[in-house]
Amino acid sequence: MKFTVSCLVACTALVSTMAASYAADYPTKPIRLVVPYPAGGSTDAVARMVGQKLSVKFGQPVVVENRPGASEAIAASFVAKSAPDGYTIFLSTMTGLSVNPSLYSKLAYAPQKDFAPITLAATIPSVIVVNPNVPAQSMPELLKYLKSRPGTEGYASAGNGTPSHLGMELYKRVMHLDTTHVAYKGGAPTLQDLMAGQVRVMMALVPEAMPLVKAGKLRALAITTAKRSTEYPDLPTVAESGVPGFEMIFWSAFVAPAGTPKDVIAKLNREIDGILHEKETRAKLTEMGLEPAGGSPESLSTFIKNETGKWKKVVDDAGIKLD
Repeated sequence: MKFTVSCLVACTALVSTMAASYAADYPTKPIRLVVPYPAGGSTDAVARMVGQKLSVKFGQPVVVENRPGASEAIAASFVAKSAPDGYTIFLSTMTGLSVNPSLYSKLAYAPQKDFAPITLAATIPSVIVVNPNVPAQSMPELLKYLKSRPGTEGYASAGNGTPSHLGMELYKRVMHLDTTHVAYKGGAPTLQDLMAGQVRVMMALVPEAMPLVKAGKLRALAITTAKRSTEYPDLPTVAESGVPGFEMIFWSAFVAPAGTPKDVIAKLNREIDGILHEKETRAKLTEMGLEPAGGSPESLSTFIKNETGKWKKVVDDAGIKLD
């Protein structure tokens, strides 16, 4: 028994020493940063910005690999099956990490089981916009307008299960509205029809909608953040416009395959969080309409869990299913 215990203690010490040595040496080869969308979008831009700075800090290439399709499921499944050695990391979003488990009855990965959180990357607020012909100058007026047209007035979204869909369904549920969902394929065609008056109401991402608002082609009624935006301080929040507690942000986060050594996760967190807090990074992200985030793996884990529960309730109540 003494021999067995001694061996166990020695083996444990050896493994701990090896893990510490591995983390100290990490990385010794290129890191693959997987993005679940095509090149050119905001998620891809964040990945390339952080990846470039991370490669300088680590002295190793950080190669961005785009694996789009199936609402992030293709990329997520690939990362979930990758070796948990710190050489494959994933910049996923609210869709892949919190919404998909409720939208799909069969999913090839389980976000909270298959991934180790690193840090929250950035958030993108949305804004409720209307066609200028809609006789509503505020959220209370929009509510009155929609309630006067039960079952006949619709709202547009960038597609089933997208933030613009889920956000409006949350608003509908809280305000007990009877409005019709009109799903498009992407934000650009939705906004085009919104400007043309084919649809009249939408919750759209701020970077996509606000240039059209500034051009006088759409009217913005409220922003979906908990507090007013520093960039648009005159725009009230939905929460202060009669819907206390309302918040809808689209977010992205860095994660790694489950089982990645904790010391490696800590190293990645330290460096990526530092990059996100650099003045240059923050300025570039803000210019893109994103709000830089950061934070600990533990806070991200809690955030993902809370977001998953929040959107599961919305998805279940609205009966949204994509398979």
